[in-house]
Amino acid sequence: MVNVLLKKQLFEIFRSYFYDAKKNRPRSRASTILFFVLYAVLMIGFVGGMFVLLAWSICQPLVASGMGWLYFTLFAGLAILLGVFGSVFNTFSSLYQAKDNDLLLSMPIPIRAILASRLLGVYLMGLMFSGVVLLPAVIFYWCAADASPSAIAGGVMLVLAVSLFVLVLSCVLGWVVAKISAKLKRKNFLTVFIALVFFGLYYMVCFRASDLLNELLANLTAVGDAVRGAAYPLYLLGRMGEGDWLAIAFVMAVTLALCALTYLVLSRTFIGIATASGTTAKAEYREKAVKAAGASSALLRKEFGRFTSSPNYMLNCALGTVMLPIMGVLLLVKAGELLPVVYEIAGGEASGFLAVMLCAALCLIGSMNDMTASSVSLEGKNLWLAQSLPVTAWQLLRAKLLVQLLVTGIPMAVTSVLVLLAIRPALQEAVLLVVLPLLFVWLSAEFGLLMDLKRPNLVWTNEITVIKQRITVLLVMLAGWLYAAAIAALYFVVGADMGAAWYLLAWSVLTAALAVLLRRWLRRSGSRLLGRLA
Repeated sequence: MVNVLLKKQLFEIFRSYFYDAKKNRPRSRASTILFFVLYAVLMIGFVGGMFVLLAWSICQPLVASGMGWLYFTLFAGLAILLGVFGSVFNTFSSLYQAKDNDLLLSMPIPIRAILASRLLGVYLMGLMFSGVVLLPAVIFYWCAADASPSAIAGGVMLVLAVSLFVLVLSCVLGWVVAKISAKLKRKNFLTVFIALVFFGLYYMVCFRASDLLNELLANLTAVGDAVRGAAYPLYLLGRMGEGDWLAIAFVMAVTLALCALTYLVLSRTFIGIATASGTTAKAEYREKAVKAAGASSALLRKEFGRFTSSPNYMLNCALGTVMLPIMGVLLLVKAGELLPVVYEIAGGEASGFLAVMLCAALCLIGSMNDMTASSVSLEGKNLWLAQSLPVTAWQLLRAKLLVQLLVTGIPMAVTSVLVLLAIRPALQEAVLLVVLPLLFVWLSAEFGLLMDLKRPNLVWTNEITVIKQRITVLLVMLAGWLYAAAIAALYFVVGADMGAAWYLLAWSVLTAALAVLLRRWLRRSGSRLLGRLA
C-alpha cells in the first residue's frame, strides 16, 4: 500500500511531466522521458556542476591545512539549506495541506501508510536537493584526498544523515508555514515576498561567492576555531565525513532520534492536521454608506483584483516594479564612485552619454512588466461575462492597460527622479529622461495588449501556461529589450552628433507616435476582436 501511495505522491509532484495542462491531455512517452532527461541535466549538470567546481577549488587547500572536516561542514550546511528550501513547500502542500486527505481517510487505508508515503515523498525530494550538493563533494574528496574504508563509510553516512535532517527540518518548517498561511488573509503577497527575498539572497550570494571563498581560505584557522567553539555539532558533522567512527555513531544516533520523534508527533497529530479547515473569522455586519462607482473604476478594481490574486501573475509579469526602485537607490548610493569614472572616460560628453544610457536602462527594466500580454487570455472561458456588462469594449481594454500603466509608471517616475538626483543632467535632458521612459511604458502596455488580442489562449487549465509559456509573451518582452537596446546603440551612430537632448526628443516623439497609433487601433478594432474571441 505504501508503494502505491508513494507512486501517487511522486506523480503529483511531477504531474506536469506526464500531463500537458496547456492542451489538457497526457503527454507522450517520448515527451515525458525528454522532460525527465532535461530535469536531470539541469539538476546534475548545472546545479551539481557548480558544486563540483566549488569542491575542486577548496578541497585541496582545506585538506592540506588539516581542515577536511571544515570542507564537509561547509557542504553539509549548503546541502541542508538547499534541501530544506527545495522540499519545505512540498511538505506544506503534500503533508499539511493535501487536497486528497479526506478521500484517502475515507478509504480502508491505514493512517500509518498515508503518513509514511507522504514522509517518503518529502524525504526523496529533500534527498534529491541535498544530494546534488553533497554527493559531488563526497566523491571529489574520495578521488582527491582519501578513499579509505572509514572515509567511504563516513561519506555515505553523511549523505544519509543530512537527508534525514532535511526531512525533520522540512516537517517543522512546513508546519510553521501551514500555521502562518492559515492565519494570513493576504497569502499571495506573502508568497511574492518570500520569492523575492529568496531571489535577492541567491543573487547576493552569487555575486559575493568569490569574495566569500577568498575570505574563508584566508582565515581558515579563525573560522575553524569559531566553528569548534560555538557550533560543535557542525564540527562533528564534518568529522563524520572524514570517517571518524565516534562522530558517525553520535550524529546518526541523534538524527535517528529526531526522525523517530518527528514521526511520533506526526502520527499522533496527523488526523487533526489532515482534517483541519483553518480558522474562519466571524463576520460582523456594520452599517455604512456605499457610494456608487462608475463603470471604469469598477473595471479597474476588477483587473487589480485579478492581478493581486495570483502570485504567479505578480512575480512573472511585474518584476520590473521591484527592480526599478532598486536601480534608482543603488545609482544614488554609488554615484560618488561611478560618475568620476564615467566623466574621465567620456569627457565633456559624459552628461549626455549618461542620460541616454540610463534612459535605455530604465526602458529595459520597464520591459520586464508585461501584464497586458496575458490579461485577455487570463479571462479564459469567462471572457463573455465582461462583454455581457453594459460597458464598451474599449472600457474593458482600457482597464487592462491602466493596471500596467499604474504598476509600472509610478515606480518608473520615482526611479527617474532618483536618477536625476544621482547624475544631475541639463534641464532638457532631465525632462526627457523622465518623459521617454513613461512613454515607453505606455507603448509597451499597448503592444502587449495588441499581441494578446491577436494570439490569445482561452482554453488553458493552468494560468502559468498563459503567463510564461506563450510565444506572444516572449515576443513582447524581446520587443521591449530590442527597443531599449536601439536607444542605446543608435546613440553612438547618430545621437552623439545630434546631441543627447535632440536624440532623446526624437525617440520621445517616435514613441509617442507609435503609442497613439496603437491606441487608435485598439479603440477601433478592440470590439471586433473581443466579439470574435467570445
